Amino acid sequence: MPYNFDEIIDRSGTCSIKIDVAGYGKPADALPLWVADMDFKAPLCVIDALEKQVRHGIFGYSDSGPEYYEAVRRWQLGHHGFDTQASWLVKTPGVVVALHIAVRGLTAPGDAVLIQTPVYHPFHTAATLMGRKLVANELVNEADSGKYGIDFDDFEAKIAQNNVKIFLLCSPHNPVGRVWTREELLRMGEICLRYGVTVVSDEIHQDFIFPGHRHTVFASLSPELSAITVTCTAPSKTFNLAGLMHSNIFIANPALRDAFVREYELYGLSQLGVLGLVACQAAYEGGADWLAELLAYLDGNLTLITNWAQSRPAAVKFRRPEGTYLAWMDFRSLGLSPRELDDLVTKKAKVWLSNGRQFGEAGAGFLRLNAASPRSVIEEALRRLDTLFPSEY
Repeated sequence: MPYNFDEIIDRSGTCSIKIDVAGYGKPADALPLWVADMDFKAPLCVIDALEKQVRHGIFGYSDSGPEYYEAVRRWQLGHHGFDTQASWLVKTPGVVVALHIAVRGLTAPGDAVLIQTPVYHPFHTAATLMGRKLVANELVNEADSGKYGIDFDDFEAKIAQNNVKIFLLCSPHNPVGRVWTREELLRMGEICLRYGVTVVSDEIHQDFIFPGHRHTVFASLSPELSAITVTCTAPSKTFNLAGLMHSNIFIANPALRDAFVREYELYGLSQLGVLGLVACQAAYEGGADWLAELLAYLDGNLTLITNWAQSRPAAVKFRRPEGTYLAWMDFRSLGLSPRELDDLVTKKAKVWLSNGRQFGEAGAGFLRLNAASPRSVIEEALRRLDTLFPSEY
């Protein structure tokens, strides 16, 4: 069935961080395309399941049954070729929570944690807030194409020199939009095996993959890599369910899983909310067609952004993302500081984007645009940016 992703939905007054709770000193009339949630309704199968649960009227302590795991298992196997076991599953209230649990539970104070910058800012804080040493393997941005790659020599050197204990892998990568190839993942995995590094793989964007690319679950590459990996997945990005605080973490190695769970227990959490359980199961059971249409729609939005950027080469460089719905836009040619760039776009064009500096020093001069909005909203954002960067720029 066709889905109406063109529908404009008023999110004001709904406790939306994007609209209501944010502020952050931004102009009230700035178009918010910053935080990575979508302006689309969840699939009808999810809404129906939630309405049924709400009408039941009792919201007591809850946990999932075998049918929940079976829905999650089928999704991972059918969409990503990742064959799991029920004993591997640990449910947490979000992937960021899982990152913090993993860093604290699987390392000691002062241990080194490796990230690949520029990267989603909780990767930084998951290490620093826990008193761990943050080590960065900066991704290589090819000047001619804007494609990011991995400096494998630096990757290995950073691990060896700092005795890295955990590597936080972002796959697909937020914000640069890379879908790592099987070969790239295997090469990183071989290095991690050689030095005894545990891999915590954030694969929350795994369902946003565009034609010509394929997501490979890191832990699916080999039994050896599965044994050193904590795989973080969630329906939250895929089906716009982030507010339900629900993620599925897979850990095949019993010793690794026990250490993770022991740390998790210190947080005082046990069962998650029933609505997250219900929504996750419903999404994985009935949301595939909705997702297929969504991906086609997002592809159209990214085409608009690509065409706009290509007609303004003196101002911006943009490489279409291979995965995620996030547009990583390079404005370094303007020679502005991160604050100056942010003020220019937010206060003059009235478009609120994520400042690249929050993803690390390697993100200075970049802005991240969330393309998961109705097409008319993306068109309006580009019209506003036209006031700063006309086509002849």
